[in-house]
Amino acid sequence: MSSRRHGGACRRRGAHGVLAIELEKNAVIYVAGGNTLIGRALIRTLSRSAHRCVSDVEGSPDLHDPKAVDVFMARTAPRYVIVAAGKSGGIAANQHYPVELMVDNLLTACHIIGSAYRHGVAKLLYLASSCVYPKSCAQPMAVDALLTGALESTSEAYALAKISGIKLCEAYRREYGANFISGIPADVFGPGDDFSAEDSHVVAGLMRRMHDAKVRGAPAVDVWGTGAPRRDFLFADDVADACLWALREYSDAEPINLSGGADVSIAELAHLMKEVIAYPGDVRFDASRPDGMPLKALDWRVLRGMGWRPKTPLRAALARTYKWFLTEAEGGGLASSRA
Repeated sequence: MSSRRHGGACRRRGAHGVLAIELEKNAVIYVAGGNTLIGRALIRTLSRSAHRCVSDVEGSPDLHDPKAVDVFMARTAPRYVIVAAGKSGGIAANQHYPVELMVDNLLTACHIIGSAYRHGVAKLLYLASSCVYPKSCAQPMAVDALLTGALESTSEAYALAKISGIKLCEAYRREYGANFISGIPADVFGPGDDFSAEDSHVVAGLMRRMHDAKVRGAPAVDVWGTGAPRRDFLFADDVADACLWALREYSDAEPINLSGGADVSIAELAHLMKEVIAYPGDVRFDASRPDGMPLKALDWRVLRGMGWRPKTPLRAALARTYKWFLTEAEGGGLASSRA
């Protein structure tokens, strides 16, 4: 077991006087969950930096086996860890496989976070999900709303596992002084997303249906609801950039929302998608179908106050995602894991 001391990274005062660290050049950063949507984006981002990125894409340990995780940690000796691992899915997956989603995320969090502490990792960022917020949470959702109300029932098992990961980081901080933090990303999309009919989320699902309609020559694509509800979408590469920013600049015990603060309506998203895909048909909104929450967005004041801003406009992000989709469609590999 490593004898490295926790929290030994070079520290400085960052934006607004927040205690920050320098990510040393050539420092090893372990991206746990390198095959997830956010994990892939983190690997792309880190490949452009001087940092040494290791992931579990190749030669991965069984994250359900604590001994295997310890062996991997000892062999790779990461200085920093970002936990983007853990199974996830859309509404259907959450309804049909709550046990698998909950157990996988609980074991993954326990084994990676515990091993990171035992091997002296200087700092760890655990990634949760916006479904950890109460169903009837005030908007935009702020971290002080966590655990103040009932969760959305369809994703409750998954959300409880993610909340447990957040609380485990807090427990390691409180008991052992470990510099472990948590982040809650907005609705993520981008290259590597899951475009399957069963498990896709809003952006990927709509992109797949509109593309298929274009190929079939269908005159219209139907979208549930009025199109008025607003959602907080963030491109995967911007999420990766926000993760690295938080890893450097943020060290508080409470989670930090990872959002760009630019919610858009479903109607705006659909019409932008129509332009990007060059779909000649109509977009029809079925008002007989439920709209869901009028607004679902994250309060990003902390991240914004630290100086971070997203780099990719929504239309450009959709275009990059569609380009990836077309490449994968030609190869037949459309399914992927999300974080």
